[in-house]
Amino acid sequence: MLEVVKNESKSQEEALNKCLEKLNVNLNEVYYYIEEREAGLFGKKKYTAYVVTKYDVKKFVKDFLEELAKKMNTSFIPEVNEKDGVITAIIVTDNSAVMIGKEGKNLNAIQTILRQTLRKYGNFDIKVNLDISGYKARREKNIEREVKKIAKEVLKTKIEAKLDPMNSYERRIVHTIISEYDGLVTQSEGEAPNRYVVIKIKED
Repeated sequence: MLEVVKNESKSQEEALNKCLEKLNVNLNEVYYYIEEREAGLFGKKKYTAYVVTKYDVKKFVKDFLEELAKKMNTSFIPEVNEKDGVITAIIVTDNSAVMIGKEGKNLNAIQTILRQTLRKYGNFDIKVNLDISGYKARREKNIEREVKKIAKEVLKTKIEAKLDPMNSYERRIVHTIISEYDGLVTQSEGEAPNRYVVIKIKED
């Protein structure tokens, strides 16, 4: 259960600062969002700030994953960290094959459920990345190696390349890699869950 502190005021800054004072934290220690609404007959506005601490979010994620372990009749101790607003949860388990699933489908499902559970508490922009026994790290390296190889081929032949279907996280990796090439652009096409990335020559 996340503790969400809220406060209403005539200004965004005041609404947010009162929440920070109540929690006795600094701005870089929290996630927050602010709602704006009309108040009264003269168009005046009021602002409501909603705040949760990063510490509480990390604990929530850790508790969520530990409860998941019990339900799956397995055991692991998740390592949960936060950097630049992103929560990273790493699980090392002997049951990794089952938890990861074919092509990472179970891992992605667990991550999606976790994100949706956090969204129930409000419109906080909380990014959560889950990895199990280094699967994602290895997958990222494989994608990077393959995409760079394809990029060189596209630059050489001038023929666009359609990659295999990927989830949004993996497509974002491809877009980031190709953005470093001056002569190339990327475009996501197709319908979920079969969306894929096209790498092609940038038009003048």
